[in-house]
Amino acid sequence: MEYQKPSLLHYRFTQLLSWFVSTLIYGRRIIRNELRGKTGPFVVIANHESQLDFVNLIGMSKRRMSFVISRSFYSTLPIRRFLDKLGVLPKQQFQTTLSDMKRCKAVVDAGEPLVIYPAGLMCEDGISTPIPGATYKFLKWLNVDVYAARTKGAYFVMPKWSGKLRPGRTEMDVYRLFTKEELKALPLDEVKKRTDEALLFDAYREQETMRAVYSGGDNIRGLENVLYVCPHCGGEFTVNSAGKRALRCSACGFSVKSDRYGFLRETSAFGTGLRYVSDWSRKIFNAQLERLRTGKEQMLSSPIRIHMIDRGEQKFRQAGTGVLTLTAEGFTIRGMLRGKPLEFEQSIAGIPTLPFKPGRHLEIQQGQEIYRCLPKEGRLVMKFINMVKGFYALKNE
Repeated sequence: MEYQKPSLLHYRFTQLLSWFVSTLIYGRRIIRNELRGKTGPFVVIANHESQLDFVNLIGMSKRRMSFVISRSFYSTLPIRRFLDKLGVLPKQQFQTTLSDMKRCKAVVDAGEPLVIYPAGLMCEDGISTPIPGATYKFLKWLNVDVYAARTKGAYFVMPKWSGKLRPGRTEMDVYRLFTKEELKALPLDEVKKRTDEALLFDAYREQETMRAVYSGGDNIRGLENVLYVCPHCGGEFTVNSAGKRALRCSACGFSVKSDRYGFLRETSAFGTGLRYVSDWSRKIFNAQLERLRTGKEQMLSSPIRIHMIDRGEQKFRQAGTGVLTLTAEGFTIRGMLRGKPLEFEQSIAGIPTLPFKPGRHLEIQQGQEIYRCLPKEGRLVMKFINMVKGFYALKNE
């Protein structure tokens, strides 16, 4: 496929704007930058902590880099023409077609830099999303040097469960992970090991050493959509926000408050010992995984509203209603879409998770279509996601 080099004027403008955001909002500190002066083709693989992660990376090289971005994000922005000038490569998250691979290969074949976010999704609980297994083969196939771009702290600046910008501090470390000769010689399991070590993270454990303070960092309103199971009594959807800084279980009274670093402090006398949001989230996922493994729970279903992209307005608009069901085989949607009966099926084989917004929606992608599903009970979104992650984990044990 033909490579389109980003417009110099548009790219430099974006770099300038990103510098202000990365400096004033993210408080970026550069630990290491081995892209400086790098010539020829290369790939940058970056971890994904917040929606605006690219602002910390786009200025790390004077060269114009082509970024792979979410098709959903691309399709709903009013600046698509501007993005086209930046040479972005939109693709479906967690689903890579042969066409997508060829477009990425065209960038490096032209001797230019390519940037990808292998996890494909910013995390909801400070724990990085698993990297799809095909990524490691893809890196070997590209046959160029690979650089890791590791960001710390960005999760706290713009949490997925909140969506609000909270100025603070981030650290950026960019270094060569593989030469193309190493990639060619290394077995796939070693490529996986080194890539995972470079990109996987637990933001709360990293915060123990960073100790960065974020504006409104103790505001945890919205986390009840992620931490939907009480760690003391096990009640589902009984955890609610109690003001901006606290969560409380309506069933047993368990409660926590957040400090300015984002750590939890129990304010009830139950002694669960939870300090990190990430540990609480793991506890919920592990319990869900065990129910799937033992067969105690194999299906989840909910009435939904269905939103589709309005191509004219470049926005998601309600297009129908139905019932969404998830089993180990995949998703089904039965209902009405744009006045016509809808019977939709989508396998989840090989898909570690889905695009989603806690408490709001999840997106099921098929070809060029994106079905944005809004459950009647918004907090079911996180349970759907945990079940998808669980089915994926069981299939890959």
